[in-house]
Amino acid sequence: MDMLKDLESLQFEHGISEEDRTWLYLQHRSRGLTITACAHATFFCKLYCNLRKSLHENQSSRCPSTGSLDLDAPDEELKMGIIGGGHLGKQLADALLQLVPIPAESLRISTRRPEALDELQKLGVQCFYHNSYLVGWADMIFLCCLPSQLPNICLEIQTSLKKTCIVYSFVATTPLPRLKLLLNHTNILRPQYHCVQNFVNIWGANKKITAALQDPVILQATCPYSPAGGIILNIKWLEGVFYAALNICTASNVAHSQVLQFLNELFLSVHFEDCEKDTASCPKFQLTNFVSKTYVKNLSQNRPLPWFDLIATQVKETPFSQHLSASTVLQDHLTHLYCNSFGISLTKEQPVVSMGSPSQ
Repeated sequence: MDMLKDLESLQFEHGISEEDRTWLYLQHRSRGLTITACAHATFFCKLYCNLRKSLHENQSSRCPSTGSLDLDAPDEELKMGIIGGGHLGKQLADALLQLVPIPAESLRISTRRPEALDELQKLGVQCFYHNSYLVGWADMIFLCCLPSQLPNICLEIQTSLKKTCIVYSFVATTPLPRLKLLLNHTNILRPQYHCVQNFVNIWGANKKITAALQDPVILQATCPYSPAGGIILNIKWLEGVFYAALNICTASNVAHSQVLQFLNELFLSVHFEDCEKDTASCPKFQLTNFVSKTYVKNLSQNRPLPWFDLIATQVKETPFSQHLSASTVLQDHLTHLYCNSFGISLTKEQPVVSMGSPSQ
């Protein structure tokens, strides 16, 4: 409960002059960006965990006697690290712990002020200041640092990065090609957000991020294809998510013939009402959606797909670009999957309505 909620003299807005009140939208925009960023990171982590679980189950069924797996033991959780314990780092940690969810022992934070993260440490999250150690331990790293800190951090961690480690950057001012040079790494995801002029404050002032993402109105505003609320995601991020999933399969040496099965189960398992009545109309992925026809023609049956440069998939056109932008049915499936992953089921009375084209 917010004890100051009804005490106007103690509210943030009370001491602001009338002429400066026009700038209050920046506070709401900052909150909207934080909620949206945490939502998309949480969604990706949920997909990663589900895919990892499917791969373990598949490999266990193929070699139950030896237990010889390319991935870690099935009961070992995905290890996630956060570099930066400021406002965004703390909010992200709460979202990962509560909404993915991951156990506290599978999350670690490296920050210059670990003593400021007392609440997270009480939950069992290890907080320290050792960036290279964190990167050597984690399967996924979130960069939540200041732009001025990034060059030194990259210098610290680049030699500790495993090829399969996914770096998820929230450093808005550093473009992907620059990150690639700083880290000497290609397995990087970076969402890019654009705020429109007619910003609408629907983000809620008094809710925690985790509570806000259980609100259907707020959650739907964070959907990749929804510009509601005035914050638009560059949809190339979603392409990067798909190719990241392909890389996870390649790292596990999964034959390309099985990869499509995993992708269809991971991304197309949630159906909207009309699709459930006519499953034949549901989209299904083909290899040519992701790689060229020439490559598919020369691909042997048991060979895994190639390792993809995630940076290239987010800055250049790919075979998947046209397929994703042209298929409204696929977009509908992904929208329903996104909301369903947060426990919110869409109905005809509560649709996610596209209010414009997502930023390209």
